[in-house]
Amino acid sequence: MAKSIVPVILSGGSGQRLWPVSRESHPKQLISLVSDNSMLQETATRLSGAPFADPLVIGNDDHRFIIAEQLKEAGVTPQAIVLEPAGRNTAPAAALAALISVRRDPEAVLLVAPSDHVIAKPKEFLAAVDTAAKAAAGEDGRLVAFGVNPDRPATGYGYIKKGGAIDGAKGCFSIERFVEKPDQAQAEKYLAGGDYYWNSGIFLFSASRYLEALEGLRPDMVSACRKAVDGGQDDLDFFRPDKQAFETCKAESIDYAVMENTPSGAVVPVDMGWHDVGSWAALWEIAEKDADGNVLIGDVIAGDVDGSYIRSDGPLVSVIGLENVVVVATGDAVLVVSRDAVENIKSAVETMKSGGRTEPLSHPRVYRPWGWFESLESGEGYQVKHLMVKPGQGISLQSHKRRAEHWVVVAGTARVTRGEDVITLGVNESTYLPAGTKHRLENPGSEALSVIEVQSGSYLGEDDIERYEDRYGRD
Repeated sequence: MAKSIVPVILSGGSGQRLWPVSRESHPKQLISLVSDNSMLQETATRLSGAPFADPLVIGNDDHRFIIAEQLKEAGVTPQAIVLEPAGRNTAPAAALAALISVRRDPEAVLLVAPSDHVIAKPKEFLAAVDTAAKAAAGEDGRLVAFGVNPDRPATGYGYIKKGGAIDGAKGCFSIERFVEKPDQAQAEKYLAGGDYYWNSGIFLFSASRYLEALEGLRPDMVSACRKAVDGGQDDLDFFRPDKQAFETCKAESIDYAVMENTPSGAVVPVDMGWHDVGSWAALWEIAEKDADGNVLIGDVIAGDVDGSYIRSDGPLVSVIGLENVVVVATGDAVLVVSRDAVENIKSAVETMKSGGRTEPLSHPRVYRPWGWFESLESGEGYQVKHLMVKPGQGISLQSHKRRAEHWVVVAGTARVTRGEDVITLGVNESTYLPAGTKHRLENPGSEALSVIEVQSGSYLGEDDIERYEDRYGRD
């Protein structure tokens, strides 16, 4: 390929169908589900090295520090992490990336890819990228979708019907039509016909051609995104598009906004071992199974169980005499569902949210740029937390109006600012912080710092924080 391709990695969404492991504050793309790496890390690593340039990552504000940390751990340096002010689906997200890219390189070529897919055959994927890049760079400037060769009549995916071969672009075809998720009978016909492919949601095109096509079909969207980029601001390692401008965008996918309506659309069929990790049933399908067809992860005991996915991220889980079920346990929630009913998890999560439950929103362990904290115990007027501060990091200089705190170091070394004093604490040493005292906890060492925090007071909410200094730019 003549020039590098800019990966645009989409890292939005909440992954509700993978609750209770996936939560709004820590969704599926940021979790290790199919390997020791998170889905985001797997995607970023796959799209590193030739023929790819450094990626643009599109995420949201709540996940910004986790995204940055995971990319750093994976050894990937992004061109930018673009923080969407609101979720508006893939067409506006790709427009932001295209507008940013053409300013750096008017001839930029983008590969737009979700961060939550498995691609088991990377060589075949790269060959398809090469084919798509030639079509995108050709005289017609094609907007290319990647169509996955179906191996079964799946009803959970959209389909693309290919048309005729495109001259001068071997392996690339025109698009006859896009099809929404079919019923079983229709999916069987698509599979037998041989000219339908699963819609992977991965696209490759010239940034300028995408903007041209989008402007012809959705001019208001391009105008809003252009204003959002023009009015955007850099913030540490992040770029923040203008919120007011971006929120005027209609939420639409690339498929609806562009690909279904442009004569320049094309599809590259490919067998790349693709899987959309969108549900527990999908994870069961791709995972290694025992002799009874079970996937067992964590502290699990199964007896007389068949065809099931059982996972524990905390307590012992024992399942006996069941088949084709999904059982998932975390520190604060347990899911039990028939494997063929996992699509109903999303509606159950919405019911929890409408009832004011916090379990869909966050785990007991809450991640921060400095590390994490986890609630261990709480009651009337008190709360006990475990804080982990990464080496070289520290919480903001802050105070609380309505609670006092007692810190006990259980691992590592702590540097504590307490009013005008700065003290160093080792293991089994502690300090007391009365309400209203300015304080900060830092880790000056080379190993993780663990602290048990005992809070007491009339109000223990996370919003009782007044920050005076913060290295992470938080209010």
